[in-house]
Amino acid sequence: MKRFAWIAVVIAVGALTLIGCSKSGVDTGKLESSFSSAEPAVKGNVDAAVSAIKAGDYAGALAKLQAAAAQAKLTDAQKQALQDVIAQVQKQVAAKAEQLQKEAGKAVEGILKK
Repeated sequence: MKRFAWIAVVIAVGALTLIGCSKSGVDTGKLESSFSSAEPAVKGNVDAAVSAIKAGDYAGALAKLQAAAAQAKLTDAQKQALQDVIAQVQKQVAAKAEQLQKEAGKAVEGILKK
């Protein structure tokens, strides 16, 4: 049982490293340019979301992006940019989850073979 717990910890650390150190596949250029002259509160949420994306914190990014999307005074270009980036972040989350699931499955198979 201790061996299984140790392997689970190694997998978890590896997964966190993989998520945190991977290059973001999310293009934030259009988002940043469309909010360059936005109100400070909205721009703050977008800037925080971009920073979170670059750091690999997709959950934090989604929260900030959704907060920015809830603002009433957005232009059509800003709304579209937000929707595009939210979709990209959600795809990244799904891809990472699928990758981690495959890696965990392989690890469990390796354990069961021993």
